[in-house]
Amino acid sequence: MQRRHFLAAAATGATAALSQSAVAQAFPSRPVRLIVPFAPGGSTDVIARALSEGLARELGQPVVVDNKAGAGGAIGIQEMLRAAPDGHTFAVVSSSNTAAVPAVNPKIGYHPVKDFTPIMYVAAVPWLIAVHPSFPARSYTEFLAELKKNPGRHSYASSGVGGVLHLNMEVFKSLTGTFITHIPYRGAGPAVTDVMAGQVPIAVDSPTSIPAIKDGRLIPIVVAAPQRMKDHPNMPTFAEVGLPSLNRMSHFGFVGPKGIPRPVVDRLNAAMRKVLQEPAVRARLEGAGATIIASSPEEFGTEIKELYELLQRVVVERKITPE
Repeated sequence: MQRRHFLAAAATGATAALSQSAVAQAFPSRPVRLIVPFAPGGSTDVIARALSEGLARELGQPVVVDNKAGAGGAIGIQEMLRAAPDGHTFAVVSSSNTAAVPAVNPKIGYHPVKDFTPIMYVAAVPWLIAVHPSFPARSYTEFLAELKKNPGRHSYASSGVGGVLHLNMEVFKSLTGTFITHIPYRGAGPAVTDVMAGQVPIAVDSPTSIPAIKDGRLIPIVVAAPQRMKDHPNMPTFAEVGLPSLNRMSHFGFVGPKGIPRPVVDRLNAAMRKVLQEPAVRARLEGAGATIIASSPEEFGTEIKELYELLQRVVVERKITPE
């Protein structure tokens, strides 16, 4: 009797393994949709487009980048979550989507730990404060003195309400005793464009603004990074200016809706890993200030959970609410 049960269990396991293998071999069976929950030009968009061509080659199907901006990235995330969990639709996400927005607004419509299938933590990216050349400061010390001297006079642009950049700046204001008005945009690209045009004096951004800093259209003030950026040795880190709690880089990666079969997740992760080994792709991402991580799905899941729980505590401690 026990032998029959063992053989039956073994047969069931073998059938399941063959079924999972078939799922992996059949994927993808049609073009793949890669949702970017922000406007073109921001860091999430840069990462999506840097990898999309190589992913198409590795997967044997077109990879269509689809920008769905709005609500701090929530519109694009909700669009992704409505898709079938078969791997043909996934999204590139940032710390804003996976932690800040749902921490600030629990009614946003998704839970980053319960509703996502993590695929890969692609890269860690510094965030920074930069100003228009007309701003009356060229260093962090001068910047802080100007904010304290003129509370409420200045404003800053970010990629959206409730995003990690917005949340970081609310913590910055609390820690430094300053007041700056938040001007939210539908993505980092439009935000930086308006700061370069002088419409808003301060940019709070990920590496989208680095080209503008290099050619003098923006002046760097302070950066969240393990050490000073090689190309901008005069820009101190938040740790150096006495704000170590703000010196954490933002994460960028890929997630899909809950329930994607593990063989499909593994196929996507392996394809991404191959693309991230290509010198041209690495040069493009590292040139934008990113540190390539290329994690396992489990490692990205852990990163999402830890940051989400950290920012939940920050929201409670700083009494931050949705605007």
